[in-house]
Amino acid sequence: MTTQTLIALFLPFALLVASPGNAQEQSANEPVIENWNAKFQSTYVWQHKPGFDAPYTGPLSLSPQQENTYTWTVTMALGKRLWDGGELYFDPEIAQGVPLSNLTGLGGFYNGEITRASGDTPILYMVRLFMRQTWGQGGGEITVPSAMNQVAGVADKNRTVLTVGFLPPLDIFDNNQYAHDPRSQFMNWCNMTYCAFDYAADARGNSWGVALEYYRADWVLRFGQFMQPILANQLPLDEAFFRHFGQDLEIEHAHQLLGQPGKLRLLAFRNRAVMGGYADALNYAAIHGGVPDTANTLRERQKYGIGIDLEQALTPALGLFSRAMWQDGGSDTYAFTEVHQSITAGLALNGGSWCRERDTLGVSVIQNEISDVYQRYLEAGGLGFFIGDGKLNYRPEQILETYYSGYLKHNVWLTADYQYIRNPAYNADRGPVSIAGLRLHWES
Repeated sequence: MTTQTLIALFLPFALLVASPGNAQEQSANEPVIENWNAKFQSTYVWQHKPGFDAPYTGPLSLSPQQENTYTWTVTMALGKRLWDGGELYFDPEIAQGVPLSNLTGLGGFYNGEITRASGDTPILYMVRLFMRQTWGQGGGEITVPSAMNQVAGVADKNRTVLTVGFLPPLDIFDNNQYAHDPRSQFMNWCNMTYCAFDYAADARGNSWGVALEYYRADWVLRFGQFMQPILANQLPLDEAFFRHFGQDLEIEHAHQLLGQPGKLRLLAFRNRAVMGGYADALNYAAIHGGVPDTANTLRERQKYGIGIDLEQALTPALGLFSRAMWQDGGSDTYAFTEVHQSITAGLALNGGSWCRERDTLGVSVIQNEISDVYQRYLEAGGLGFFIGDGKLNYRPEQILETYYSGYLKHNVWLTADYQYIRNPAYNADRGPVSIAGLRLHWES
């Protein structure tokens, strides 16, 4: 472990120890103001895939044999109020786990925790180390509850927020309240965020970067820039921050529909990195022979996409969500998954109507597609990062996911989850695939 890593690990602890106390004194009618907090979570996911029909299997196919997979994570989240509006957060995490088929053979993967899997040996790493500065600009006050990476306090409704450091970009962007957290909600990647959102991050979904948010009445404007990995879907990040990057711009509007709250978000992204191109790879193979390979066509390229996200309460207990995104799909998948157009819709029902207020029942449907040029690349025997059956009988990948999260006691939830996947990796010759799982989640 390097000296720099040790400093990053222990500096926040020193700041916490130096704190004169946690919550400030206040009367019963005043909100809690925390000087610091410490939150914890642990999530264990076990999933089973029965065997399925597949007339052929390629080097990056989902195995047709039955398999089991699991992940386990433990996270400590430490927050410290530094000064008025200034906060520091630090999250170390331990993870272990084994994916299905070495994490290949799907566009929409089955467990949002699986990117943290490190094999049967637990690995300790840093998930977050960032500062947040908030400048209040009036408009009334809102209460900020105590949560992971959020010290309790108050904030102006109109405000500007600057976040700088190491964190998942999904902490800032596309935060749909019904489908965003695979530790407590839907598990599939395409319910965690847009599956076509190739957001800049390392293999675990984290990156160094900066984000600026501007809150004004019912509107929020967000912009962020984050480091890309040096190599696609790997851990080391490219320090050429102003040359190779991912940029995200999101506009959010809160509204009322038939007396129920909702939010609509529009998100655009632009990535710049050294990537291979599918059309160039097909042309290279036509000239030189062999199967197309984007490794022969690496150069600086740009990728861009645009998406829309809706969350809408239908009743106080029932919520609707939907996402749709398109990206250009002409170059390598670089930091997320192999989807170029995605659409998702679902419902989440709170268990209050059957006297289980901390339970949730959810159901969603997903359709993923890839670009025409990528279809030709795969048909010719090319391999992507996650998919490659050797040939392709193209159909959109379609996924049904449903879950029931039941509260046990002492902040522990047990979830049963089922996913049904047609045309895995866009190939009608293989599947369908069923994946059933259990999740045990604790938070404090």
